[in-house]
Amino acid sequence: MDFEVQRCTRHCAETHKTFEPDEVFYSVLAVEGADTVRRDYSAEAWHGPPEGVLGWWKSQMPGRGENKVSWAPNDVLLRYFEELEDNLQRQDVRYVLGLLMVRRRICRLEDAEQNEAGDELLVLYCPRNEKTYKTPVVTPTEQRAEEIQEELAQLLFK
Repeated sequence: MDFEVQRCTRHCAETHKTFEPDEVFYSVLAVEGADTVRRDYSAEAWHGPPEGVLGWWKSQMPGRGENKVSWAPNDVLLRYFEELEDNLQRQDVRYVLGLLMVRRRICRLEDAEQNEAGDELLVLYCPRNEKTYKTPVVTPTEQRAEEIQEELAQLLFK
């Protein structure tokens, strides 16, 4: 499965209000027919991810005059993702990082499959190093997702 993730719409899908600088908002990816669509929601309109979405994340609009923050180089993201493979207590972090790498087009989501135990796995392919990765789908709670987002931001922002 290969899809393009749209950029932020800069307005709430529910209230149609334009996001202000520094405003927190939530985004979801959903499948509609053959298309993958992104919807952004203000914090006030957010009631958790809708049923059946591919993924969701929390973001913040850049402030006025704020310098753009950039991620660590792609090789660093890949190396960290690979290091997390054998750490069973951090599989939720690996899953979120895998989704981030798909979003940043470092990897492609090739497939989803099940292992012998019946757990769902994402199959990611990285053209940069021509490797295929399998990572368990470990959907974090909203609180844990915020913790992971904060951790990745501290580790991987330049």
